[in-house]
Amino acid sequence: MSTIFKRIIDREIPADVIYEDDLCLAFRDVSPQAPVHVLVIPKQEIKSVDAIEEADAALLGHLWVVIGKIARELGVAEDGYRVVTNCGKLGGQSVDHLHFHILGGRQLDWPPG
Repeated sequence: MSTIFKRIIDREIPADVIYEDDLCLAFRDVSPQAPVHVLVIPKQEIKSVDAIEEADAALLGHLWVVIGKIARELGVAEDGYRVVTNCGKLGGQSVDHLHFHILGGRQLDWPPG
């Protein structure tokens, strides 16, 4: 069964896509936790951080470059932003497809809870 993110990649479910290339997709979160809340996902299906393999190193580097680019384009890079990825049930992961949250546009508390 496809995850919701795979269905977004395949355009079966609409999303507010703000960036796309051959390797990844970025779209606004439907339940934002900050004024800026964007998800960045690889098009390659990787279950979680725990499932990343050595062969995925170039892809992960690309995702981090894209995250920085998006943060600058959305105007949160200068004042600061947070990048979050959850891993597993206790880590708060709700979709079994690796994804990174870009959160910004307000003061973010620590610890996050």
